[in-house]
Amino acid sequence: MVVDISQMTPFGGPVSTYSFGQFTIVLYGIGLALAAYFFVQEVTVASKKRSIVTEVLLSSTAAVFLGFGTIFLALWVGIYI
Repeated sequence: MVVDISQMTPFGGPVSTYSFGQFTIVLYGIGLALAAYFFVQEVTVASKKRSIVTEVLLSSTAAVFLGFGTIFLALWVGIYI
């Protein structure tokens, strides 16, 4: 069975390479806003009124947005991971 490469269509990713920068800025913006809100909540709320569930959800959501922002930043500058 011979495969003719010229007959194949190239793979195109689900996200256009032209929108990597926009995704980076948006994801970093959301992640930094959530991280700042987490920091303000940790500093201003008394330790007896804090909820571990709120802290974990807020910090993990910020980490996910910052992580995907970092991935899109690497893709934007040409480091294809």
